[in-house]
Amino acid sequence: MTLIDPPVQERADRRGRLAGNWTFFRQWLKNPLAVAALSPSSQKLAREMIRQLPEKANRVIELGGGTGVFTRALLDNGVAPENLMVVELNAELHQLLQSQFPGVKVVCGNALDLERIVEREGFASDGGVDAILSGLGLLSMSKGFQRRILSAAFSALKPHGRFIQFTYGPASPVSRDLLTELGLSVQRGGVAWRNVPPAAVYVYTRSRSKPVHAVRVGRR
Repeated sequence: MTLIDPPVQERADRRGRLAGNWTFFRQWLKNPLAVAALSPSSQKLAREMIRQLPEKANRVIELGGGTGVFTRALLDNGVAPENLMVVELNAELHQLLQSQFPGVKVVCGNALDLERIVEREGFASDGGVDAILSGLGLLSMSKGFQRRILSAAFSALKPHGRFIQFTYGPASPVSRDLLTELGLSVQRGGVAWRNVPPAAVYVYTRSRSKPVHAVRVGRR
């Protein structure tokens, strides 16, 4: 086994983060509505997201991988690369993630198509995934888009799986009416006050009284 000198690895990691930050900012300049924040999520926010994972979470999906802050945190938390799938719509960020995490299944695709992506990749064929971490800007999405994303997400999750979402707003980005319609419950997790801007974490799970059914849409 070849050992890498820690200072050398640290400098490489720093260069990777700087490159990722610049890539993220360029994409924000191109389309600020599609990229939910001005800067990538912080490591503090990543820790708050990781804290909400189910105990012994094994198979995980990440939506909106961005520059890989959550991806790195998931791997550091013990999720095996082959048990992690990252879905990123932006082509340049997708390439960045592929180069940074060669062992992870990184898919260039739309979270609205998650059900088809999971089926195509055979990622949940053995009973579903334990958790989905979302970096999507649900707060700025229409109710219809939120419905489709959550329905597709819960079609891939195990019965007690968790959908973990952060938001910059003062409350859950998903309305109580939509949660009731989908048969979901929500709990607030931690707050990353030093994130820019500060962000709160919310955890969505199935209510016991009503299952979540996927919203199927026609192929484009």
